[in-house]
Amino acid sequence: MGGALSRERMKQWGTTYALLPLRVFLGVTFIYAACYKFTDPNYLGGLSDAQSFASMTRALRASSPIGPLLSLALHAPTAFALAFAIGELAVGVGTLVGLLGRVAAVGGALLNLTLFLTVSWQTSPYFLGNDLIYLMAWLPLVLAGTPYLSLDSVLWPKLAARRAAAPRGARV
Repeated sequence: MGGALSRERMKQWGTTYALLPLRVFLGVTFIYAACYKFTDPNYLGGLSDAQSFASMTRALRASSPIGPLLSLALHAPTAFALAFAIGELAVGVGTLVGLLGRVAAVGGALLNLTLFLTVSWQTSPYFLGNDLIYLMAWLPLVLAGTPYLSLDSVLWPKLAARRAAAPRGARV
């Protein structure tokens, strides 16, 4: 009898924390990607640096389905490069600690969609490009958020309880 209870408990534990390994992987990966960009001496180089954000964006513009948006990024390539790296860092930290988990997951999905439509777009067959699988990996976190072992699970129930206890129309 104890074995069945133990198996049931294990099943429940596994179901509850099933997304935790994905969350840790994506969070750490996005933090690493941002740190890599911040420490890469070429990333913020201008158009004269072939490995810079600006040069890669210019090269990808003609073959990307979002080419016109890439043209906009080329008006201020350093600002867009910094925004991309800061976005990766915010998504990574938010996902890892579970703060605004769904918002972080949507941000991660949008960043990977951008990478898929630019960097990986010409990869054939499509499944050899890694950005599409990252995009799909974000979707369970978009749907489920970060309800366990997260700041969301600590902060939002308290806020909801305060709002429920506040008189109607009062700001909390």
